[in-house]
Amino acid sequence: MSSTAVVGDPVLELRGATLSLGGRELWSDLDLQLQPGAFLAVLGPNGAGKSSLIRAILGDLRLRTGAVQVQGVARGASGTTVGYIPQQRLFDRGVGLRARDLVGFGLDGHRLGLPLPGRERRSRIDAALDRTGVLHLADAPLGTLSGGEQQRVRIAQALIARPRLLLCDEPLLSLDPGHQIAVTEAIDDYRRETGAAVLFVTHDVNPILDRIDQVLYLGPRGHRLGRPREVLSTEVLSDLYDAHVDVLDVHGRIIVVAGPADDEQHGLVDELPAASAGRSA
Repeated sequence: MSSTAVVGDPVLELRGATLSLGGRELWSDLDLQLQPGAFLAVLGPNGAGKSSLIRAILGDLRLRTGAVQVQGVARGASGTTVGYIPQQRLFDRGVGLRARDLVGFGLDGHRLGLPLPGRERRSRIDAALDRTGVLHLADAPLGTLSGGEQQRVRIAQALIARPRLLLCDEPLLSLDPGHQIAVTEAIDDYRRETGAAVLFVTHDVNPILDRIDQVLYLGPRGHRLGRPREVLSTEVLSDLYDAHVDVLDVHGRIIVVAGPADDEQHGLVDELPAASAGRSA
């Protein structure tokens, strides 16, 4: 397992964080620090609050208790640099917006008025597209690109502003293995080159298992934070689900299997991530 994390001032910090939605508590008393260069995987069943964690960091959701800071600044304040890669949503085939246009929004889309044309702007857009392997598609309409190509353009959009923190919300969802590898490499290469911290929400940890430093597992009975082999264990997951769960290592892949089905455990397998087949939970 490789790491480029550097001990120092954290890029991201949550202290005593509790989040509730619709009267239901998703997670509570969450303490988390991400150092520069860290790569954290966030795992857990549907409804555990994985994507909501990202929304709380972005300032879109308000914590019930606790605080979140990015580079020492409370979320919602100016001057913090965060890149966000959303879950894949395909553009309609009729969308004429070009790949370079979408990436350009990541550079100056927040400013009032039209972006100024210029050699430097074009150079930065081309560099971001080249980093994710889609420079040859710069002038192609987004609606004509495959799902994997569209996702790589979104990553270029997230990276162009040179963020110090990269928030990835299931960026591998619905991608074939080839595009999963390309997307993962683009994100990890950026982390290694710049020292940015990465928070990566996923259902299947296997495609990134050899790259991550830590795992945050959000379960029905709390959460655990630690090194992958410390968190992804039979003892820990059984405790988080209050039911027996087997965690197997098969040729370097993590396989999570529930115990014998009964009235209380029925359906547990469908809620567990990190299955060897990469099936969504």
